Amino acid sequence: MIDGLVAGRLYGDCEQRTDKTGRPFSVAKVRASTAEAEMLFVNVIAFEASVCSGLHQLRDGDSVALAGSLTPRVWTDKQGITRPALDMVAHRLLTLQAG
Repeated sequence: MIDGLVAGRLYGDCEQRTDKTGRPFSVAKVRASTAEAEMLFVNVIAFEASVCSGLHQLRDGDSVALAGSLTPRVWTDKQGITRPALDMVAHRLLTLQAG
């Protein structure tokens, strides 16, 4: 497990789901840029109420920074190109919203 901080923009809206035991959680996707200016998708899952609540206040394209545990992986796009991705269990959330 890698502890990390990811900053980017929300890709789509956050979804609230419920696990088999009835515990709510949220899932979201964040699009972040790499040092080589490529896009990297981060699949986010959050269980803490404050993080879930903050994610649900955001909309597609809003800036967000998340801290949590990261798991790297790869996926293949429609053109057959292998791309990197990250899965994150988010523990903290930082947003820039006008008050």
